[in-house]
Order: sequence, then structure tokens, then C-alpha cells
Amino acid sequence: MENVHLAAEDEDDLYSGYNDYNPTFDSEELDNDVGFQQAVRTSHGRRPPMTAKFPGTALGGRPIGTSFGSRMPMGSSMGRPTTGAVQDGAARPMTAVRAAGYSSSLTRGSTFDPLGQSRGPAPPLEAKNEDTPEEKIKILEKKVNDLIEESCLAQGNGDLQLALEKAKEAGRKERALVRQREQTGTADHITLDLTYSVLFNLANQYANNDMNTEALNTYQVIVKNKMFNNAGRLKVNMGNIYFKQKNYPKAIKFYRMALDQISNAHTEMRIKIMQNIGVSFIRMGQYSDAITSFDHIMSESPNIKTGFNLILCYYAIGDRERMKKSFQKLICVPLGIDEEDKYISPNDDPHANLLIEAIKNDQLHQMERERKALAEKYIMTSAKLIAPAIESTFAAGFDWCVDMVKSSQYVELANDLEINKAITYLRQKEFNQAVETLKTFEKKDSRVKSAAATNLSFLYFLEKDYDQADRYADLAMNADRYNPAALINKGNTVFVKEDYEKAAEFYKEALRNDSSCTEALYNLGLTYKRLGRLEEALDCFLKLHAILRNSAQVMYQLANLYEMLEDPHQAIEWLMQLITVTPTDPHVLAKLGELYDNEGDKSQAFQYYYESFRYFPSNIEVIEWLGAYYIDTQFCEKAIQYFERATLIQPNHVVWQLMVASCYRRSGNYQKALETYKDIHRKFPENVECLRFLVRLCTDMGLKEVQDYATKLKKVEKMKEIREQRVKSGRESSARGRREGSASSDSGQSSHGTSAKGERLSVKLRSLPGSNEPYEASSQRDLDASYVDPLGPQMERPKTAAKKRTEEDEFADEELGDDLLPE
Repeated sequence: MENVHLAAEDEDDLYSGYNDYNPTFDSEELDNDVGFQQAVRTSHGRRPPMTAKFPGTALGGRPIGTSFGSRMPMGSSMGRPTTGAVQDGAARPMTAVRAAGYSSSLTRGSTFDPLGQSRGPAPPLEAKNEDTPEEKIKILEKKVNDLIEESCLAQGNGDLQLALEKAKEAGRKERALVRQREQTGTADHITLDLTYSVLFNLANQYANNDMNTEALNTYQVIVKNKMFNNAGRLKVNMGNIYFKQKNYPKAIKFYRMALDQISNAHTEMRIKIMQNIGVSFIRMGQYSDAITSFDHIMSESPNIKTGFNLILCYYAIGDRERMKKSFQKLICVPLGIDEEDKYISPNDDPHANLLIEAIKNDQLHQMERERKALAEKYIMTSAKLIAPAIESTFAAGFDWCVDMVKSSQYVELANDLEINKAITYLRQKEFNQAVETLKTFEKKDSRVKSAAATNLSFLYFLEKDYDQADRYADLAMNADRYNPAALINKGNTVFVKEDYEKAAEFYKEALRNDSSCTEALYNLGLTYKRLGRLEEALDCFLKLHAILRNSAQVMYQLANLYEMLEDPHQAIEWLMQLITVTPTDPHVLAKLGELYDNEGDKSQAFQYYYESFRYFPSNIEVIEWLGAYYIDTQFCEKAIQYFERATLIQPNHVVWQLMVASCYRRSGNYQKALETYKDIHRKFPENVECLRFLVRLCTDMGLKEVQDYATKLKKVEKMKEIREQRVKSGRESSARGRREGSASSDSGQSSHGTSAKGERLSVKLRSLPGSNEPYEASSQRDLDASYVDPLGPQMERPKTAAKKRTEEDEFADEELGDDLLPE
């Protein structure tokens, strides 16, 4: 009972205080709650439910003491028997909690901090002393390695200049590192691998930046240092640089030095170096030495490239038998790839199918396909090269190559060689032989049959035998419906029959089979253009332009479509792009001139018309425009040369000669004009316009020949009247005669009013005969006594005759006097 603590008489009632404010549940004031803070310090986890003023609790009574200092089991906070006498006012440590880091001291104001966070963060680790020489060396070594890595990454990204800068900086840092080691007396610890890496990377970057001299010097530093292991291999790199410089003897020298320093254990490297030696001999034209190297390689480790080079060497020296042997070696070279059968599922096992799908297009299979395609390319090229040389005729040579290929692992190439044989016939313009060769494929497998029928269809299409072209196009489609070339040929045969809707369907089907088929897209655009669906045609050609950026045909079609859509500015823009691709195309330049002329920009139009005339001086339309331009600008002398050229191009068209004479007259050279008119009269004695000008000029100049020309004019007019009586459709004949008989516009006084207004010559020339309506002496003309100057009214000239006139010199304003006509 001594150890039992009883409630004192002066303590409050046990049941009092329940209505008072209880701060136990006030979590915001826990820091200021003395009882709570004392409890968590002394009996955390064993504290009984708290009540107000309960005897023996932290709120009411004094704490139950223990024998402080004794190593007895501690008492509980529930009032169980304690291990020692009660010590009022002194709190004892609770040993069960003390090991966890809690204290029994009742320090007022302390907080609950079991992890000791109130003590602040842990002191930082002791920093390394970077001032020591060893640490400085380590940091410098790391910087050098980082710079080498950055240089390599920059090279991989294509930034060669940055890669070189990083390599140079690494070299500077490495030299500083070596000096620092020498100063600290640790020169024995110099890392040779780091020095080698720095120098090798620097030389490599010099070579990549075409700084060949610096690269060679750096490689020489490495090679001469005997402390570097296997540095002799870098002589291959030096040989490559000399090869790039086309210094082939020195390249061969370094290749051989590298070959001597590489042991026989490295077979693959030795083979590659010998390939380099052989290629260098080919560049030097020493085919015999190259053959020696390639023969050794083919006997040790044959490969496709070496076999192809060997065939080229024998072809260069003209050795037929060895060409054949080399071709046989070439087709026997093992490719080292798996059969395609492993990519075909043998059963319905879903796991096996998933595996096959995964490896069907992986990088390994892609590499195998590339290697096989390269081998087929070399074999096809070799066969086409040696076929005309190994036998008396190329056909016999092709047959031998085909027989050899059929007995090899490249059996499928035999048919391709046969088709190449037909194409060779075409190049030699032996069309019948080509057709016969292609017809032999009609009974073979579908793929080859389709290819042969496609070529036959195209040949017949070029010969305009559209029925045969259509027949073979159908045959090609039946053999392989997914052959886009066959569908295009079929569409072409339908296109020429003007069944544009059906042709468009074939072109669309070809595009569905091969979306990159540019021929089908181009033809589809032309078809839409013929159908008047200009927007769809424009869409086709814009897509095609995205694929073929520099195609002149596509650009011209786009310009033409924009012109048809009445958008001349876009048309001009596309034509401007076109002349950057074909700057000397006269028709494009003339088209640009026409568009600028329609826009009213005469100076730009003249520039492009003149450029067109320079490249193609025989275009009548361009000559006509240039002549009219000079007449409009009152430079008739310059217009003469263009009309004279038109006279040379179309000597039977009298209109050009009349233009020349009129230019002479308007420029004041009346004597030359008279001679020209006389010459025209000799060539075209029945030309009414010429006779009218002769009568007028002779009258003005007071010449005696005027009576003769007036008589001839009257006879021609009478003959014209007789012809008109014999024509049934006089109205149509008269209209045609006016078009043919006038030099510049409809004859008669009414046309002169238009001429007097100075219209441009090109407008007047539209009423003149075209190239299909030549001015001939026998052609029918609508003769009239009146005439019009084809160049319009002329400037007033000095009077050459004795008779004075007050009116302007306009021929059409005056009628011939009675005294000039015969009796």
C-alpha cells in the first residue's frame, strides 16, 4: 500500500469538469498543451484515455515515479506497481522508450520531434580539394574525353565544321594535360590511349573537311610513334586520302605498306585493302595489275563487287574467254543470305505466324533484299556489257549469258535478260527482231508474259497500230491485272479513240495499284483537260509537280490550265518557273510574250518575243508580232528585216513581200519600194494590190511605165469579172477572195477608215491568208480598183513629183484618173 497513490482529500470531485472546455481535441493548440507534451515525452504509445483531473494523470495528479537510477523494469502510466518509491515532482526516464530516442525530461515548450529534424540538415559532405594536382589532371582528362565524344556526335549529325572545332579543342586540352603531368613528375602515367584517340579523331575530322594536307600530317604523327600499337593500319586511311586526290601511285604505295603490317589473321581487312589496290590500278589504266589483285580475291574470298570489277578489266583488254570465265565466277558467288522460304508460314501455328510477320520486314531481311538486288544489278549489267563482245553477234552473246544464268541460283534473271535482248534490238532500230523476241514470252509465266506484252503494246502504239496495241494491252492485263504499265497502255489506246471517260478509269486503276506511277497521273490530267474538267486536271498536275519538281512538261501544263481558267498572272508565274528549267525554249518564251501582250505590257512582251526569235528565227507568228511592233513604234526600217525573213520562210505568200515594199515606202525609200513592187509583179503578175501600188508610185514619180501598169490592172480586173460569173456561190467566193486578195484588210473605201486609225499590224494580218492559203498567181481574188496600204497611213513625205498636192498621201483616197487608163 505504500506504493499506492490515493486521491487527496483536497482534490476536486472526480465527476467535476465535464462541462469545461477540454483542449484535448484541439489539434491546433497541441504545441501549447503542457499535459500532452509531457505525455508524449514520458509514455508515448501507453497513454490512457485522458479525462479531466483524473487522479494520477498528467492533468490532475503528479506523475507516478520510479526509482530513478535503478535498472528495474519501468512502471506503466496506468498506475501499476512501480519499482521504487514515489519521488514527488521528479519524472523518471522510461527505459522502454528511451532506446527509440525519446527523453523523459519535462522541458516546457519542447516539440514532438522523434526524427531529430529540429536539429537542422545534416552537415554537407566534405568537398574534395580540387586544388590538388591529381584532381586537376582527372578533371582535364574527363574534359578531353567529353570533347572527343562531342566531336563524334557532331560528325554523326552532319555538322563537320563543329566536329573539327571540337577535335582541335580536344587536342589543345590533351597537350595541356601532358604538360601538367610533366610538371607534377607523373609523366610515366600519361595515357597513350587518350593521346591516340585525340590524334585519330583530329585526323579524321580534317579528312572529312577536305583538309587533306593537315589530315596526312596528323596521321603521320600517329604512324611514326612506335608507342602506338597497330598504328600501321592507319596507312589505309592515308592511302584513301591520296586516292581522293587522284594520286593513285602513292595511294597504292600506302595500301601495300598497310597490307605488310596486317597479319594474315585479319583476312577480311586484307581483302578490302587488295580491293582498293585493284580499283587504283583501274583508275591508272593498268588493267593487268588490277586483274592480278582481283583474281587473288576471287580465289580467296569471292564477292560480287570484285567479280564485276574483274569482268570490267577483261572487257577493257578484250579477252573474250576470260570474260566468260569471270561471268561464270560472278554468278556462282554465294550471297550468304537465307532462302525466302523461311518467311512463308508452313502451317497455321499462330505463334509461328506472328514470328514470321515480325521478321518479314526487319532490318536483317531488308539487308538481305538489298544485297540480292545489288547482285542482280551487277549480273544484269555484266551480261549487257559482255553479250556483244563474247560472240560474233550480240544475240548469240545474250543467248550464252541466258544459258549460264538459267543454270545458276539466279534463274529468274534469265527472262529479264531476254527482255533486255529485245530492248537492245530496239536501240539498234531492229524493230521486227524486237517484236519476235517479245512474242516468245506469250507462253511463259504470267509476270514475264505481262512485261513482254506491255512492251509490245507500247511498240505498236508508237507505230500507230492501235488495234495491235489494244490487243497486247489486254494480254498484259490478263496476265497481270496489277501491272500499272499495262493499264496505262490500255488507257492510251482508249484515249486515242476519244473515249476519255473510259481512259480515265484505266489511269485511276493504275494509280490505285501504284500511287507513285507518274505516267498514269500525267495522262489522267490530260484526260480531264480534254473532258473540260479543268479543276480536276489542275489538281492532278499539282500533285505531279510535288513528285517531279523540275518537270518542264508538268509546269507547262499547269501554266496552260491557268490560262484556260483565265488566270494569266498564275500562268505567267508558272512559265517563269519553266524558263528557269528550260531557258532556251522558244515556244515558252513566245507564250510569255503573248500573255504579257494580252496584259498590255508591250515592253515585256517585246523582250520575250525577241528572245524567242533569237533561239528560233523561223516562227512566223513571232516574226509577224515583231514586225508589227516596230511599225507601231514608227521604226519601219527595223521591221523590214523581219518581213524579209518571213519572205524566205514562205516565198509563195505575197503578203510578206508587200509588207517589205510598204516599209520601204513609209520610210521614204521610194526607189527601193518601186523596185520591190516590180519584183513582186514579176513573181505574181496577177496580183491586184501590187499593180495598184505600182500605178500610184509611177504616177507620183512621173514615170512612163504608169500606162503599162494601168493597162495590166484593167485586164486583171476584167479577168476577175469573168471568173466571178462562173462561180455559183458568188457570195462565198467573194468573201474568200477578199481575204486572199487584200494585203492588210478588206478592200474598199470602208476598210480604209479603219486603216487610217493606225491599227496594229497584227490585227490587220489576221485577215490575210494563212499558211494553208498561199498567195499564188492562179488563186482567185476579188479585184477592186481601190486599195489600202497594208501598214496603215504613212507620214507626209517630201513631194517627189512636179504636181502639187494638198491632201495626204493616202492611196485609197484617190481614184485613178481617166488619162491614166487605156483608150
